[in-house]
Amino acid sequence: MTRVLALLLSPIWLLAACDGSKPLIQREPKDAGPFPAADRPVASIVSARWSNEEARDRLNEAGEVMTKADIRKGMTVADIGAGEGYYTIRAAARVGKDGRVLAEDIVASVRDQLAERVAREDLANVSVRLGEANDPKLPPASFDRVLMVHMYHEIEQPYEFLWRLRPSLKPDGLVVVVDADRETRNHGTPPALLKCEFAAVGYTQVDRDEMPSAGGYMAMFRATGPRPAPEAIRACRTK
Repeated sequence: MTRVLALLLSPIWLLAACDGSKPLIQREPKDAGPFPAADRPVASIVSARWSNEEARDRLNEAGEVMTKADIRKGMTVADIGAGEGYYTIRAAARVGKDGRVLAEDIVASVRDQLAERVAREDLANVSVRLGEANDPKLPPASFDRVLMVHMYHEIEQPYEFLWRLRPSLKPDGLVVVVDADRETRNHGTPPALLKCEFAAVGYTQVDRDEMPSAGGYMAMFRATGPRPAPEAIRACRTK
């Protein structure tokens, strides 16, 4: 119990992954403040489970994603939208005892369940945190890789989120996005829209591969140049 409480009280945050087979309740983006509003629907968070873990392992989903993302021993990885911890658990094994995994979710009950799983499996290199929808609140210059698997389309303010995420990356750090190639209202993100939204906040796409095992595609981004001022960011238009 002490281990679980320590995990719950540690200060970093998460977003729940989705299950595109569930009915959707569309949300309108909230006031973005100095950041531009996303010119697209935002998919609702409907489930912490994208698919069952056994089925995903049969396709070697996590293994293929982590190999393409070059996740290695000793790295520090953030799993944003960790849900039930499918990637968290497997990333912890991949980075080893000298690496670290920080798992985040914005749903408290999901965070609690994942913290219990991490304690039960005695994963000393994993921390579990609760996060905010538009700010991952990650420590600066800390991460070699940031994983965002089947959750990007659920972010209400993507420009603010990506802007606040940038400082957390190490100089050679990468953001790894896995999503389906379909409209955001249908729990996916068209690759061209994803590339445009990242570019608006100063990220360069360095790779994109089809990823049938993960139900879509995988794209990787590196922060390049200075971080733009919020009021200088221009939203990508979908019409």
